[in-house]
Formats: sequence, C-alpha cells, structure tokens
Amino acid sequence: MLGPVMADDPSPIPAARLADYDRLIAAAPGVERKGATLPYTSRNGHMFSFLAPDGTLALRLPPDERRAFMERHGAGLHVAHGRVMREYVSVPDELVADTEALRPWFLAAVSSVASRKPKTTTRRR
Repeated sequence: MLGPVMADDPSPIPAARLADYDRLIAAAPGVERKGATLPYTSRNGHMFSFLAPDGTLALRLPPDERRAFMERHGAGLHVAHGRVMREYVSVPDELVADTEALRPWFLAAVSSVASRKPKTTTRRR
C-alpha cells in the first residue's frame, strides 16, 4: 500500500507513487511531468500517460503494444469517471515501481504520440 499524501502537496496521489512516476519519466529523454494536481505527460499536445487520483498509472499505447501489454501483465483498459479509455491501459501496481520493466512500454507510448500531427492550441485571452 502506498503512503499518505503530504499536507503541502497539491496532489491527492501518494508521494511514493509520484516518485515512481518521476523515475519512469526520467528514464525517457526529453519527457517532462506536467500537472500539479493530476500529473501527466504529453508530446505535441497529445497526452500519453497520467496518474489517476487513486495513484493508478495509465499509459496510452498503440493497438499492438496495448494488446501485448494486457496479455503479458494481466492488465485491462483504464476506466476513468465510469468511462473506458480505449487507448489507455491501467498499469498493475507492482509494475509501476519497476522502472526498467516499464520503460519499454513508456517509450512505446512516447513514440506513438510523437508520430501524430501536433494539436493546435487556442489560448484564452
């Protein structure tokens, strides 16, 4: 079980899980964590990983890698707010702390969104 959230941390996610996520992100050159309350990563405006409020790590994988990941790790599609997120898998808790085992999957997620056309953004005035 993960430890309690620190009082001065704006995120509801346990500190140990944030540390695991930060180690994973550090293993992928050029990727930065975004979001203070609900951490996520994105490239070209496309999100490819995030930590849910309960600390579950979700990865956005292309179809072949998604199937392989689910078969290999007994994982399922991620569910958020009662909705199945068809492109995201929920990473099993024991795998989140294993940066080396998770790194190839994380890099596949990075690569998948990096090949997409950048999203255009509109800034609020």
